[in-house]
Amino acid sequence: MPPRRPARPFATCDGAAYRQRLFRCPSTPGFDLMPRIRNVKDLVFFRADSRLTYPHIDALFGDRGRNVVDRELIERHWRDLMQVAISISENRLSSATLMRRLRSNSRKNRIYKAFREVGRSVRTVALLRYLADPALRSRVTAATDKVETSNAFSQWLGFGNNGVIAHNDPDEQEKLIKMNALLANLVIFHNALDLMDVVRALVAEGWPVTADHLGAISPYLRAHIRRFGAYATDEIDQEPATFNPELAEIDFSVVGRAA
Repeated sequence: MPPRRPARPFATCDGAAYRQRLFRCPSTPGFDLMPRIRNVKDLVFFRADSRLTYPHIDALFGDRGRNVVDRELIERHWRDLMQVAISISENRLSSATLMRRLRSNSRKNRIYKAFREVGRSVRTVALLRYLADPALRSRVTAATDKVETSNAFSQWLGFGNNGVIAHNDPDEQEKLIKMNALLANLVIFHNALDLMDVVRALVAEGWPVTADHLGAISPYLRAHIRRFGAYATDEIDQEPATFNPELAEIDFSVVGRAA
């Protein structure tokens, strides 16, 4: 039996990210893109060779001779692909520039075509891994849920103009996005401190609180947040009390690997 390839880190994202174009880039810097997959029956699986058949799952790949990765094209432009990969790893090429070069209206671009074949191959492997590994699906779903919940919380806080950025100036857009992220992190920090105070009070009263209990609590609480605020400006010059960042009352040593 051949040695098993060590697991590489993977990044999760919204389900729309299983488009081929987004699968071309992450495979080169050393991590895998594993989005949550929906509507698998509508996706296209690509064969590594037109002569290959796959017992039990061959129907996923369509008719023989179709949906085949052009390996010769990849080999012919391998040096170009590696140059792009090195440029990414050395921060010589921005993600925006790369995605602009790989967009669909660049079909005559040889780099586009080579990366397209790489994306087809990598995405097919990712889809097969996702279908074959229930534990991986569970981890991807849990991680994606966290990301989507965080994004929804940030959007809820950025209620001005229904969250629409009306400025065309990139600097203004970046400023608004960063300010929204800062506000969301401040509220999350505030919620975490309040939750820690409640947990300490429960433990002091004799209630059993474990790390598993805390793992089921979300910091994205909204019910007590008034977005329009009640701002006491007379307290601005008062230094807040020092907070305790540790929960010594809880045994976290039993916590296993996060999903």
